[in-house]
Amino acid sequence: MSRVSPVPVSAATDKVAQTYERIAEMLEGAPFPEPILLYGRVPAFLQDFYMNFKKFVWTDGHLDVQAKATLGLAVAAAMKAGAWVDFFTARCAKLGLTEQYVADVLAVVASCQMYNVFFKFRDLSGSELFSGMGVGLRAHTFANTSLDAKQVELINIVISDLNGCKPCTAGHIEKIRQLGVSDDAILESIQCGATMAAGCSFLNSATA
Repeated sequence: MSRVSPVPVSAATDKVAQTYERIAEMLEGAPFPEPILLYGRVPAFLQDFYMNFKKFVWTDGHLDVQAKATLGLAVAAAMKAGAWVDFFTARCAKLGLTEQYVADVLAVVASCQMYNVFFKFRDLSGSELFSGMGVGLRAHTFANTSLDAKQVELINIVISDLNGCKPCTAGHIEKIRQLGVSDDAILESIQCGATMAAGCSFLNSATA
C-alpha cells in the first residue's frame, strides 16, 4: 500500500519536471529509482534530495563511487528500504562489485547493528558494572569478508551514527584515522549516509 502516490515522469510539470530531467541526465539512461517518483509529490524535498544525492552519493569526491554505493546500500539495508536496497545492489553490479560483495556489505551492517545494541546499552545503563564486563559477542565478519578494512570501517561509522551509538562511532573514527582515511572523507561518508537516511525515511513513511 502506498500512502503517497508517485508522480510519473509523464505527468510531471514545472520544477518537478525540471528536476526529473536533471536526474535522468545524472543516471545516463538508467531507470529511475522508484522512490524518486514518490519524492516528486514534494518538489522542495525532491530537489534537495537530488542535489545531495548527486554530490554525496553518485559522484566521486573524497570517497570514490564504489565506496559511496557501498554506503548507500548499507544505509538502505539498515533502514529496511527495499527499493533502495535493490537500486544499490544494481549500482554495485554496474560498478563491477560482485554478488558476494553485496552479501558481505549486508553482513557487516548486521554485525555493526549487533555491536551498536550492546554498546548503546552499556552507555545508557548508567552503571559501571556493565562497562567492566566483556562484550562476549563474536564479530569475525568485520575481518573475514571481501571488503577491506577501510570499507568495513566506513560502514561501521555510518551505521553506528545512524543508530546513535556514541561509543561505537567514536571507536570506529579512531580506527579509520589509523588506516589513513582523511577527516574530509569521513565527513563525506556521513553526508552520503545522511542523504540516504532522508531518502529511506521518506520512502518508508510513504509506503507500507
